[in-house]
Amino acid sequence: MATSLQKIIERTADVTSVDDFVGSPSGMDLLDIVCMRLFAVGETVKAIDKHTNKLFLSRYPSINWQEIMRMRDVIAHHYFEIDANRVFNTVRNDILLLFQVIEQMQEDLKNHDLNV
Repeated sequence: MATSLQKIIERTADVTSVDDFVGSPSGMDLLDIVCMRLFAVGETVKAIDKHTNKLFLSRYPSINWQEIMRMRDVIAHHYFEIDANRVFNTVRNDILLLFQVIEQMQEDLKNHDLNV
């Protein structure tokens, strides 16, 4: 997940508005790339949630895990209904915090500090 999030952060560094996604063919390609990375993140979140019986992610309440899983479902099942504004807002407002929390999760697992 961290790699996908890092790629999103790097590739969208110059994205300042939703028009950067929808205003050109290259912007639409970038939107597609970001959506596939978001799908991968959502898929991983769903797997973690399933394999830990919904216990692990709840230790990190600063993230709306259900929203991540819902976005994954939209990308997977309703791709042509993706809202570029929602993706833009996610990129601008949520990805950095999610990346930081994922890094903390990895550190907690490495140190077996699971009493978060």
